[in-house]
Amino acid sequence: MFRTVKFTVFSALLLIAARNAASQSKYQVVSVSNAGTITGSVQWAGPAPRALTFPITKDPAVCDPESRKKVDLERLIVGPQGGVANTVVFLKYISSGKAMDIPETRRHLDQRHCHYEPHIMLVPESGPLQMKSSDPVLHTIHMDGAATFNLPFPFTNQVISRNMPSTGLVNLRCNGGHVWMNAEVFVVPHPYYAVTDESGKFELTAVPPGEYAIVAWHEGWGVARQETAFDVLTERRVQRPVFTPPKTWEKKVSVNGNEMAVVNFVISDK
Repeated sequence: MFRTVKFTVFSALLLIAARNAASQSKYQVVSVSNAGTITGSVQWAGPAPRALTFPITKDPAVCDPESRKKVDLERLIVGPQGGVANTVVFLKYISSGKAMDIPETRRHLDQRHCHYEPHIMLVPESGPLQMKSSDPVLHTIHMDGAATFNLPFPFTNQVISRNMPSTGLVNLRCNGGHVWMNAEVFVVPHPYYAVTDESGKFELTAVPPGEYAIVAWHEGWGVARQETAFDVLTERRVQRPVFTPPKTWEKKVSVNGNEMAVVNFVISDK
């Protein structure tokens, strides 16, 4: 009996310690004086790979109004000057700073012409992701990773909201047979995240002075294989692309008060 009680108390102490550590590491909103800015870009080196495409096999009147027969999977977007869009750039291990200010456009998802818009989303931890469909066909958003949901959208412009409880990456795909649809959601613990624009540029504002590790994350641009999926509407088996793993690059950056630090990433297929 004594050993059982002793073990139970010890386990309880470990649990309390773990909770205290988690609370201490949670991001704190503070007043930031002499804040700096980090700006830069993500550029592609060398010839860009051929765009990944996939045949449009369902609802062509809605999904393919221009009769292209194929859809760009949007895995790698390189601009005319070599900038790489849809790269997530963020600071690691920052414990305090400005209040959460993730743009609203990154927290709202639309399903339009059987595409997810935007392709990369940022949602604060425990915050809501607002979702709707502009398409007059059935879409079913399947999420896995840091959040797991399976949400049908039988009606156009009906907004569904779900809170994203845990930080991490959430993969989105359609279980309604539109197997090419794919997107990513970052559930973020702090506001120092940005998504590069079409020219590959990013900016992190109101950064407390200090030394940081800054990361560029890209979802990857290859197809590893195809897997058999199930169309919930037609009850038919279909082939879905499975993508290669994401890629990351990391650098160090020094931020001084009221100054701008510049960090540029160069990525390639090698």
